Amino acid sequence: MAKEETVLQGMIDRLIKIGRCYGMEMNVEKTKVMKISRQPTPVTIKIDQKQLENVKCFKYLGSLLTDDGRCTCESKSRIAMAKAAFSKKKNLFTSKLNLNLRKKLVKCYIWSMALYGAETWTCRAVDQKHLESFEM
Repeated sequence: MAKEETVLQGMIDRLIKIGRCYGMEMNVEKTKVMKISRQPTPVTIKIDQKQLENVKCFKYLGSLLTDDGRCTCESKSRIAMAKAAFSKKKNLFTSKLNLNLRKKLVKCYIWSMALYGAETWTCRAVDQKHLESFEM
């Protein structure tokens, strides 16, 4: 992470130089770059005169980061994963088990999946409504 394009290029150059001292190479095809900004514009970062691909979203440690810094894609992705998990266990959640036990199971299996990483989201009113509609 860097605040300026030139600083990032310098960091990449140093990383490549140190890696080569240990016989390691960076795969240009697998390396991507993303600028997070209110007005995302492509950045020009090169490895051995080959420009890195600019991406609009990136999955990092299980969370989806987007170039506009919003959580809309992440929350929609999490809700879809939670719905899929609910569908897989639907028989369990609609069985004749005690209601309180079923509530605990939903909270444990479904809500934990839907809200994973939510403490880092920057939600707008639209995102909040989307999560609230999923709750119902």
